[in-house]
Amino acid sequence: MQIPPIYQTIITNLETVITGQTDALRKLLAAFISGGHVLLEDLPGTGKTTLAKALAQSLQITFQRIQFTPDLLPSDILGVSIFNQQNQEFSLHKGPVFTEILLADEINRASPRTQSALLEAMEEQQVSIDGTRHQLSETFFVIATQNPIEFHGTYPLPEAQMDRFAMRFSLGYVSAEEEVAILTNQTNKNISPCANESDINTLRQAAKSIRISEELKYYIVNLVRATRDMEGVQMGASLRAALNLMKASQALALFDGMEFVTPEHIQELAIPVIAHRLKIDSQARFSGFSGEKIVQDILRKVEVPV
Repeated sequence: MQIPPIYQTIITNLETVITGQTDALRKLLAAFISGGHVLLEDLPGTGKTTLAKALAQSLQITFQRIQFTPDLLPSDILGVSIFNQQNQEFSLHKGPVFTEILLADEINRASPRTQSALLEAMEEQQVSIDGTRHQLSETFFVIATQNPIEFHGTYPLPEAQMDRFAMRFSLGYVSAEEEVAILTNQTNKNISPCANESDINTLRQAAKSIRISEELKYYIVNLVRATRDMEGVQMGASLRAALNLMKASQALALFDGMEFVTPEHIQELAIPVIAHRLKIDSQARFSGFSGEKIVQDILRKVEVPV
């Protein structure tokens, strides 16, 4: 099976403005094609906003950005019903959530009440306003960001919110040579559309058709279940983690031109899919434990099917 030309075209297009981030682009598209959402936990200036905009422009779909602040209200995200005196009826003034790619910038700066406004949208692709449900686009995709260093004036995302993100990863800094290339190409930041919604649906259907054996399904389940028995873990990963890991692994196999999932695909995504869902107790954190280290340990211990 050949690598889908649509995927290769999208990657090539994104790399014209996102230099040296092939692994991050691979994860981002795996989440997008498998119907998940992404949390980018990284320092300012690493290209998170540029990445979200470039993806929307490449795919010819709508894009909205919300800057999360402590005074942001749920209605600022979802929208409000406004009474029209002329026809004596309420009409919906849609908020920025009615888009296809939503960049939730610094999501942990908003209050928990405002953060929770995205829960229904991320899980069910719909929002409820004044008791009425409104459907969102089938391609609705959230890219949220947060600064992993600065915690002053922030509200940590609750476990239910973290579980809605299929993956959490960072972009990181690129090499010196790639930074020079970015400076050189700074004047050429335009990106041309290279795919459309029909191409997205084609990739999604193709990913669903990728075979995954019963042995690998058990491997995924065993990885997830192992997090619930690890010392220092107050709350392990949920079934949603296993579903996200399976679907994203199918997308990676598709990107690699394969007709079936391999253990390597699962291992590549295990940390970004599982680690952020683990609640580590305070004593374990002070001892140097983290979600990433725990998943790495589990990957070494759980038997790999052959």
